Amino acid sequence: MSGRRVLLRERTAVYLLFFLAGAAIGTWTARIPAIKERLGLGDGQLSVALLAIAAGSVLGMTVVGRLVDRHGSARVMIPAALAQGVVLVLPAHAWDLASLAGALLLFGVVHGVLDVSMNANAVQVERALGRPVMSSFHAVFSVGGFAGASTGGLFAHAGLTPAVTFWSAGAVIAALAVWAARWALRPAPEQADGARGRAGLPKGIVFLGVLAFCCLVGEGAAADWSSVYLSEDLAAAPGVAAAGYAAFSIMMTAGRLAGDRLAARFGPVPLVRCCGLLAAAGLGLALLAGHPVAGVAGFGCFGAGLSCIVPQVFAAAGHRDPAYAGRSLARVAALGYLGFLTGPVIIGGVAELTGLPRALAVPALLAAFVALAATALRVRAEERAP
Repeated sequence: MSGRRVLLRERTAVYLLFFLAGAAIGTWTARIPAIKERLGLGDGQLSVALLAIAAGSVLGMTVVGRLVDRHGSARVMIPAALAQGVVLVLPAHAWDLASLAGALLLFGVVHGVLDVSMNANAVQVERALGRPVMSSFHAVFSVGGFAGASTGGLFAHAGLTPAVTFWSAGAVIAALAVWAARWALRPAPEQADGARGRAGLPKGIVFLGVLAFCCLVGEGAAADWSSVYLSEDLAAAPGVAAAGYAAFSIMMTAGRLAGDRLAARFGPVPLVRCCGLLAAAGLGLALLAGHPVAGVAGFGCFGAGLSCIVPQVFAAAGHRDPAYAGRSLARVAALGYLGFLTGPVIIGGVAELTGLPRALAVPALLAAFVALAATALRVRAEERAP
C-alpha cells in the first residue's frame, strides 16, 4: 500500500474519532430534558449533575498526558473511544441525582482522555503529512456534535426513551471506533531527551493554555448569553435571538473547514492574529451598534474569528516538543476547558455589575489580547518536520 494511501487512512481514522466525540456530546445534550423529567430534578440539581461532566473532563485531561507520552496516543485514544460508547449509556439508567452525577463524572473522564489523546494523534498525523490539518479535525468535531444532537432530537420526537437513544448511539460509536482502530496512526512514543535538563513542560505551554482559555471564554459566553443579549437587551424576536448562536456556530464550523488552507498559505501566527482581530472587531462593533441584525452578524463574525485559534493553539502545543506532546496538550486543553466553563459565569458576574452589553465586551477584549499575543504560536521549522 502506498504511503499516501496509508496517510489518508490514518487521517480518516482521526476524523472519525473527532466525529464520534462530538456525536456523543451532542446525543447526550439532546436528551437532557428527558433525563431531567424522568428523575424529577430541579434546575439546581441538574446543574450539580452537569458539573460532574466538567469535573470529570478536567480530571481526565489532567491525568492522560503522561500516558500518551509513555505509551503513544493510539494506545490511549482507541480504548477511550470504545469506552465512550459504553459510558454514554450509563446516564439513561441512573435512578437518582447521585447515580446520574456518578455516570456523568465517568462520561466526562472518558471524554477528557479521548480529547487529549486524539488531538495528540492529530498532531502526529499533521507532522507526517507536513502541512496543517488540525482545523479540519475540529470542524469534524462540530459536525459530529450537530449530528448527535439532531439524532437525539429525532429519537425524542419519535417518543423513544433516552435508554433507546443512548444504547443505539453507543453501539454505533463503539462499532465505528473499532473501524477507526484498524486505520489509526500508531507511531512509537517519542522519548524525552534527558540531556535537556528539563523535567517540566516545554517553554511557553502554560501561555498557550492561557490563549486557549481566552478563546473558550468567548465560546462559552456565546453559547449561554448570545440569545439572552439579543432577546432582553435588543428586544429581538425569539427566532432572531436564537439566530445569534446559530450564526456563531455555523461560522465557526465554516472557518474551521477553511482553516487548514489559510494556515498553509499564511502561517499560524498571521492567521491567529487576523482571527483574533476579526472576533474582537465583529463582536465589539455589534455591541456598539445595538441592533438585532448587527448582533446576529456580530456573533457570526465572532464565531468565524474564534474558529481557527484553538486548533492552531493545540497544534503549536503538540509540535513544541513531540516527547511531551501528551502532557502539553493536556495542560492546554484543561486550561481551555476551564475557560469554557467559567466564561458564562464571568459574563454573568460582570453583567450583574455593569449590564450585559458591557459584560460581553470581555470576550471581545480577550480576543484582541489573543491577536496581540499570536507570536506565542510560532514553532521552529525543525519542530514541525516529520
